[in-house]
This record gives sequence, C-alpha cells and structure tokens, in this order.
Amino acid sequence: MLLPMKDLLVRASKENYGVAAPNVSTELDARAVIEAAEELHAPLILDVAYMATKDIKFFGSYLTRLAEKSNVPIAINLDHGFLYEHAIDAIAAGFTSVMVDRSSESYEVNVRDVKEIVKVAHATGVSVEAELGHVGDGSNYEVDGVTALTDPSMAKKYIEETGVDCLAVAIGTAHGEYKGTPHIDFDRLVEIKKIVGPDYPLVLHGGSGSGDENLAKACRLGINKVNIFTDLMIAAKNSVADVTNYRALWATISGAIKDQIAYYIKLFGGENKAWIPENYGVKGNK
Repeated sequence: MLLPMKDLLVRASKENYGVAAPNVSTELDARAVIEAAEELHAPLILDVAYMATKDIKFFGSYLTRLAEKSNVPIAINLDHGFLYEHAIDAIAAGFTSVMVDRSSESYEVNVRDVKEIVKVAHATGVSVEAELGHVGDGSNYEVDGVTALTDPSMAKKYIEETGVDCLAVAIGTAHGEYKGTPHIDFDRLVEIKKIVGPDYPLVLHGGSGSGDENLAKACRLGINKVNIFTDLMIAAKNSVADVTNYRALWATISGAIKDQIAYYIKLFGGENKAWIPENYGVKGNK
C-alpha cells in the first residue's frame, strides 16, 4: 500500500514506535527491505537520495509499483532534497513525501525555502519533512556531535511557520560511520517532544552505528522515523567477503540487507504495526 508518509508517522507517534526508513537505490535493496517489512507485518519508509539514482522519475515509477502491490503501508520519501527542483522531480516521480534540507542555512532561509515546498507538496497530497538544527558527519563527530543541535524552544515555532508534517532533529547522531562514541541527548529529545506534542512525529537521521540501546530508547521517547543506510551497506559488504560463487552474489547481498533491516524494524518497535487504512481501495482512494 502506497501512502503519504504523514499517515505512517502520525500513527507511529500516537502509538509510540519508530518506522524504519532505509535508503534504497536499486531493485535489489528495495525488494529486500520490502520483503522484510512484509514478513514482519510492519510499515516502511523508502528513503531515496536524489543523486543515488541516475533517473529519479524512472526509479520512482518502479518503487511506486512495488509499494502499491505490497500488503503493508509504504511511503516513498526524498531524502535530503537540497534544491527546489529535487522536490518537484520527486513529486512528479510519485513520491509520497519529500525532505527539504535547509539545515545548513540560517533559520530565516530555512523557513522561507521549506514553506515554498510545503505549499506545492501539500497541494498534491505529498508530505514534507524538514530539519531544524543540523545532523553532521560521523567522521567529524568530535565537532558535529555537539554543535548545531536542535533548540527545543524553536521547534514548535518552526513547525507552525513552515507547516511541515514531521521534524528531523539533531540530538547527537551523525551520518555515516562514527569516529568516536555517539552520545545521544535524550533530555533534549524529551523536551522537544513535550513542546511539539505527543502526536507530532519526530525523525532521527544517522541511525547507523548509533547503538541499539540508544535507538530503542529514542523510539520510546518520541522518535518515529529512523533513517538507516550505512549499516545496510556494511552488512552487504561483509556478507560477500567469502563468496566465491558469483551466481550467489546478488542473493547474498539481498539477504544481508533484508536481515539487517528486519533487525532494526523489531528494534524500533515496528513489528506487527501494519494496518489497512479505512476506505483503502475505494474509488478515489489508493
């Protein structure tokens, strides 16, 4: 079932669990993560970076077909859309959500640009994610892990000014592999959730390598979408270290990705959380 990302995340926020959001860029990883979600009866978000595919409209048409025939709720989200054109292309490709990343800009520019995309996306029934604060890189974690964290006092104001459907927060995670030990500011997370309200979805970028206990706790405390990529690639790489039969290569990689995301789906509390929306399949509805 292909649904707006907002539908998945509002439900996750109300029921207090996290939805796994693996980055995909090929048929191989897309099918693997969907199979895992179906077997665990879990909702799923397919994150797609704009530059991860040579033709986002072609890939989007493929992903939408996979999602539509699935028996679990699936959203397709543009991850880190840096340009206006990226968001428009993703909407045209059938994505049900776009992330507008202006987190490196000033607050004023961030709000201005996000509002512009929200107006277009909402007019077409597409959800919007944006980031307040800035999630940096694990390779520079000593600096990025403690700077540009989300200011809880600004969160509600930002949401009201932009109209975004979910908010990515910087609370100590980082993209890529960590150089150092991740330290998650749970007090900051609790304060943000308290301010924005229990039904408003929060997003965590940089889930890979952040620690199982940290991620499970974050989902219990209000994170409803967790982005995962690096750990999937590490699992794929490790799975083929001793493969000598090239015919088994793709199946081995797919199996490793499937197993890894299945582990995270369970860790985030998404197992057995799939549902069929009321009126789904009725003419005029997906």
